[in-house]
Amino acid sequence: MKNIDTAFRHVRGFTILVITGCILISCFSLYKSFSLVSQMQNKVYILANGKALEAYASDRKDNIPVEARDHVKTFHKLFFTLDPDDKVIKSNVTKALYLADDSAKRVYDDLKENGYYSGIISGNVSQTIQIDSVTIDLNNYPYGFRCYATQNIIRTTSIAHRNLITEGNLRNVSRSDNNPHGFLIERWNTIENRDISTENRK
Repeated sequence: MKNIDTAFRHVRGFTILVITGCILISCFSLYKSFSLVSQMQNKVYILANGKALEAYASDRKDNIPVEARDHVKTFHKLFFTLDPDDKVIKSNVTKALYLADDSAKRVYDDLKENGYYSGIISGNVSQTIQIDSVTIDLNNYPYGFRCYATQNIIRTTSIAHRNLITEGNLRNVSRSDNNPHGFLIERWNTIENRDISTENRK
């Protein structure tokens, strides 16, 4: 009887040990499986020029500085890149106005009323912009920004370079095809826009 009782205790202990081990292994396997699935869901492959490039998804908060700066740059490039073509001007400005509130629309209306765009078309003037830097204040919401840029106004006989500094705020909005970054520029204001230099064209 003692041998049977001892054998039973040994078998019971061994069985409990095996069951506990199986439960631990199963829990670890489930954890690793969910972890791998989560990692795979955050990973996509992009086909570019016949090559598969790996890309990773990340939270919006990780990309706010980059997206905010790119939003400001995109707006300024669209708003200030002009050619002597009414359709090009309207197309660029329309795209830009999706990225800002009525403060940008007021600037556009004032320039249009003062004949600025008509002068570009009639004078065969092209205007480009080079963004030097964009600073974003992420400590306060809506995020304040300041954009430093150089305008190049290309006329038939000369090229004028102008210093441009603007500021405003960025508010979060829903992403869309017209506004892929999900920001809206508010209280947009030009601080400085002055001539730097003029060079004659050869």
